[in-house]
Amino acid sequence: MPHRSGRHFLQIPGPTNVPDRVLKATSYPTIDHRGPSFATLGRKVLDGLKTIFGTEHDVVIYPSSGTGAWEAALVNTLSPGDRVLMFETGHFGSLWADLAGRLGLDVELVPGDWRSGVHPDTVEARLSADEQHTIKAVAVVHNETSTGVTSNIPAVRVAMNRAEHPALLMVDTISSLGSIDYRHDEWGVDVTVGGSQKGLMLPPGLGLNAISEKAKRAYESATLPKAYWDWLAMWESNPAGFFPYTPPTNLLYGLSEALDMLLGQGLETVFARHARHAEATRQAVQAWDLELLCQVPEEYSNTLTAVCVPDGHDADALRSVILDRFDMSLGAGLSKLAGRVFRIGHLGDLGDLTLLGTLSGIEAGLRITGIPHREGGAGAAIRYLADNP
Repeated sequence: MPHRSGRHFLQIPGPTNVPDRVLKATSYPTIDHRGPSFATLGRKVLDGLKTIFGTEHDVVIYPSSGTGAWEAALVNTLSPGDRVLMFETGHFGSLWADLAGRLGLDVELVPGDWRSGVHPDTVEARLSADEQHTIKAVAVVHNETSTGVTSNIPAVRVAMNRAEHPALLMVDTISSLGSIDYRHDEWGVDVTVGGSQKGLMLPPGLGLNAISEKAKRAYESATLPKAYWDWLAMWESNPAGFFPYTPPTNLLYGLSEALDMLLGQGLETVFARHARHAEATRQAVQAWDLELLCQVPEEYSNTLTAVCVPDGHDADALRSVILDRFDMSLGAGLSKLAGRVFRIGHLGDLGDLTLLGTLSGIEAGLRITGIPHREGGAGAAIRYLADNP
């Protein structure tokens, strides 16, 4: 294809743009994954991830997608036929539930409208009704990537405590880790699932589990089949900085650099930057007179914004025009949201001017496609960012 001047704007909600520092780190020569230099690298990234997760307990790293980390969370703690309470907060909540069912678990999926998060009162009611404690785990997506909705994990834990129920709490943070405040230990989470390709600013390829002591105890009686995903093999190798099978060394180089960037900025600063860019994006959407998919302001995501297009118009046609004319990729509406929404990713290594370029490209695309809107969304974002340094 002929060269196209300028840079491509990758504004999907992950994989995100990989910073130059991280890209360069992934190109370092591969080293002996049984040698002392690798041990230093292994210990560094495992310890750094504990800070990102907000835990003093074990973190394991798999060469996998986030789907692998989902499976690892389930097979290491549960047995065939165990009941799991899950929530249809969007496409990914539904996929995790489907995976659990295929593993032989008894999934109780709470229906959702894909426009709001997990309701703590529902959690409490379902668990309180389970007097025999047959529900063994509650699984929640913290930040639903398909909808731009963030569920309140501390409130879910409070609801579980009020119900005095011993179920494990599992949380998917794939599109929130390293971008939105998250505290594995403080919030009483038992297994947290993460991935490399979003807030951690890496290419896809690393699946993560953070594991509480309660989850480690559950491992001892869990009988779902596991081999590749077995935590025990990790626990035996990780303390020395090694892995039970060939690790993705070059991705770990990149992870080391990404951790330096995140922890060097300070997580509070990183979270504040994401919150600021999210609000600027919502200011633009409001100025366009378009509708946010998320209907609960307290649940607005700080990593992505899903925007509804008016009835009779096609969000995918808008995305296609923006890609063709301005070389920018936006997130598609997934499954039942296909063609109805477009998703703006504003997470990872993102600066003000990149966000403003993104919003300007969207506004131009709205004009070209004739989607009804008011002009001035990009200007509203400019004013917000200028007035809120």
